Amino acid sequence: MKALIASGSGRYADPWHPYARTSPLIAEVLETAGFAVEIDEDVDRAMTRLEGVEVLVVNAGDPWRSEDQGRTPAAAIDGFAEALGRGVGVLAMHAALASLRDYPDWAPTIGALWLPGVSWHPPMGPTVVRGLASPAGGPLGDIPVDDEQYLRLQPVGRSTTVAEHDVDGERFPAVWVREVGTSRVAVDALGHDERSYASAEHRALLAALARWAARAPSA
Repeated sequence: MKALIASGSGRYADPWHPYARTSPLIAEVLETAGFAVEIDEDVDRAMTRLEGVEVLVVNAGDPWRSEDQGRTPAAAIDGFAEALGRGVGVLAMHAALASLRDYPDWAPTIGALWLPGVSWHPPMGPTVVRGLASPAGGPLGDIPVDDEQYLRLQPVGRSTTVAEHDVDGERFPAVWVREVGTSRVAVDALGHDERSYASAEHRALLAALARWAARAPSA
């Protein structure tokens, strides 16, 4: 199985998320799960290189907050759309909920987005994410992790919640899965920085999400 990680740099970088350090950690998890992994630090170029890729991982930030607005190549937009058409698996990590804003298929694919002025997160710190059900449908334990909790995201369509945050008695999706056409899509809103990947439970969940998105047999 082949996984391609589109890692934030240039206009997809930001001051808050160390993509150059977290993408290799994601790669380690996926390699352990049986994937051959490549990291591409040119996000738009990665979208033109999806032939033969079972899972596209997006670990990148919001290009609209960059001083370098640039222009998203039509070939990149079309490349992502074509990959969806053939059923590529998608794994969106953390800030990817605010990324690929020039791609008309992105928000409808991942099922939610960060809405400036509405979405927010408490200060980063240790938390326990409530596990509901694994992507394959079995029971899932809770996930202790040192991370940000993304809250009040704007939903787009319907998704199945895998794990959730409980903040002041209100529950918010933290991890979810959905199917878009023939593509399986997993969204992991965790993963702010290296501390998130120090959690064995989070790493195990991430591997399960990738394998589900790739339609691989459960490990």
